[in-house]
Amino acid sequence: MMIEEFGGGVGVRSWASILDDKTREQAEKTALLPILTEPIALMADAHLGYGATIGSVIPTESAVIPSAVGVDIGCGMAARKVDLAGTTALELAESWVHNCEASIPAGMGKGRTEFSAAAKEWMSAHTPPATLANPQRAEAQLGSLGSGNHFIELAIDEHDGTWILLHSGSRGPGNQLATLHTKVAIDLHERLGTALEDPELSWLQSNTPEFDAYIDDLRWAQAFALENRRLLLDAAHHQLNEANGKTVRTLEEVNCHHNYTELEEHHGKWLWVTRKGAIRAGVGDRGLIPGAMGQKSFVVRGLGNPLSYESCSHGAGRVLSRSKARKTLSVADLESQMTGRSWQASEAKSLLDEAPQAYKPLDVVMRDQADLVEIEVELSSVANYKGVEQR
Repeated sequence: MMIEEFGGGVGVRSWASILDDKTREQAEKTALLPILTEPIALMADAHLGYGATIGSVIPTESAVIPSAVGVDIGCGMAARKVDLAGTTALELAESWVHNCEASIPAGMGKGRTEFSAAAKEWMSAHTPPATLANPQRAEAQLGSLGSGNHFIELAIDEHDGTWILLHSGSRGPGNQLATLHTKVAIDLHERLGTALEDPELSWLQSNTPEFDAYIDDLRWAQAFALENRRLLLDAAHHQLNEANGKTVRTLEEVNCHHNYTELEEHHGKWLWVTRKGAIRAGVGDRGLIPGAMGQKSFVVRGLGNPLSYESCSHGAGRVLSRSKARKTLSVADLESQMTGRSWQASEAKSLLDEAPQAYKPLDVVMRDQADLVEIEVELSSVANYKGVEQR
């Protein structure tokens, strides 16, 4: 991949061969911030975000931008390979989707209905931050899927192996904490009179109470997101066992964040590396890169490219906004892309903004980042379950 470099300030390095002008401008705006001394890295899936670009890696010195981490702190991917032939998984796919619909809470407002004992146990061992307004609601949401681009899939690899693959994060609690600290940062810079083109890019300086409070809450939300994915994997695995009529054992797992910040050493400096829609891809790091709904996904290993701060894309990346997808795509478009897969076909209209045509082609994204990761396993979806919000 030929890396494109552009922008003022510290500049932007881009791995994205598909990049619209608004996304380019947003990244350029971030590159002008005084807390950056190294270029921003745009991943191959980069697209317009709120505040900072989704699919960007932002290295800041002695400061963190809460809005750049985003409102779904610790959002990420998890996958579990199970001891079941892919041909059998294909036979069980339809019943598995129905089981998931009936048992795994999803959507914006739904809370836990199963495995609440596990959620209660985790919350007891991980005291919620004092800044969290409603810990009981957090406990109710632990183990729930959410909506939008969050999903659970059954997929088959090239060796007829079966995988459970899912995307979810810190749900309502992470959103509340992120919103709170973003407001703190914005209010702080308004009082200081900082000139910012976008107030959402307001930062918190290290060695201040505001910074320490944010990092503490962020760490808790990341742990919550990690546990949320673990519980969802267990729930989806349980429903596979139910469909199969007997227990299927776990063979291996992969779990990775893609909305977070971490203090790391790069280019001889200690930097807060914020990955907003990007995953760590250090040498040998295993990661998960999903395509669009019901399409291919990949288990990858990082190559440790220093120019990307040892990072890679977190998915395919949108080319159509949700509203534009709903206006320009049809139910027939979505149905044609989902042929041969088990999914919530009766909810096609509500899922239209997640149609594969709304995303970049994953083969292009993977080709763009061939110097960042190598493909370990190729996964083909046979069943997809998503949280649906009625419109």
